[in-house]
Amino acid sequence: MLQQTQIETVIPYYQRFIREFPTIRRLAKAPLERVLELWSGLGYYRRARNLHQAAQEMVEKHGGRFPRELKQALSLPGVGDYTARAVLSIAYNQPYAVLDGNVARVMARLLALRGNLHQLQFRRLIEENLEMLLSRRSPGNFNQAMMELGQTVCLPRSPRCSICPLRLECRGFQSGKAESYPQPRPRKQAEEWHMAAAVLRKNQQVMLVRGLDDGLLGDLWNFPAALGRSGSEALTRLKKKLSSLLGTVPLLKGPEHKLHHNITHRSIQVHVYKGFLNIRTNSAGSRWFHPPSVGQAAVSQLARKIARKLGETALP
Repeated sequence: MLQQTQIETVIPYYQRFIREFPTIRRLAKAPLERVLELWSGLGYYRRARNLHQAAQEMVEKHGGRFPRELKQALSLPGVGDYTARAVLSIAYNQPYAVLDGNVARVMARLLALRGNLHQLQFRRLIEENLEMLLSRRSPGNFNQAMMELGQTVCLPRSPRCSICPLRLECRGFQSGKAESYPQPRPRKQAEEWHMAAAVLRKNQQVMLVRGLDDGLLGDLWNFPAALGRSGSEALTRLKKKLSSLLGTVPLLKGPEHKLHHNITHRSIQVHVYKGFLNIRTNSAGSRWFHPPSVGQAAVSQLARKIARKLGETALP
């Protein structure tokens, strides 16, 4: 949950998730739909799908426990080098150093290293020095201390050097330029897109469909929508999509609302249209919701934004 998401945001989701799935076996037995419902609002839903699949594999192949060997841990869906090393060192006291953005920042300042984590030479240099510093007796404590130091003291901006336990050995602090390490990663220019979304009503319910568009958010419920390089192109594609889904194109009014949304490398201007259906369709991949219940379903973050704009549902 903490991948790409701040701790303050994660805590209530984590607490609800653990209450519902206190063991790996409970998680493995749960329907994916329920897992996504509890994840709804956190974004990056591939994490939830991978977590669910990993729990199932651990039950099937490892007796319902996280494997103790690095190779086996790395074979689990969604478990990369960082996660595997963190769990093995903290849970099983195995001598693996953990490298994340916080740890890299501490090490870069400690050794006055130029570069960023996305440069192979920089990463290897950090890893080599971490291996030399790693406590073989308490690797889990060492890793957690380094991550905590980066998160609470060695901050990206305005580092709290005066209270840092490493300041006397820190070359960045000694140079007076600690904040200049490490160098920022060059940002990729976001692609500008438009999206047309339809809020279709029948008998005080709204229709949602599986997936968004262009292969995005395939497991989640969304208001019918289509992407385009312009607003008119997005609306034309939405009408074609509705025609294929419903056999007819409902009269769309609007746009009633406009909002902005980011998905991976896309910066999207969303236009929300309203429409009414004379016949309630139950086409494959669609489902009808009472607006107040949208917040409890496995819906996307964008669907939540649109529901808030409508002002009809008490979403968190």
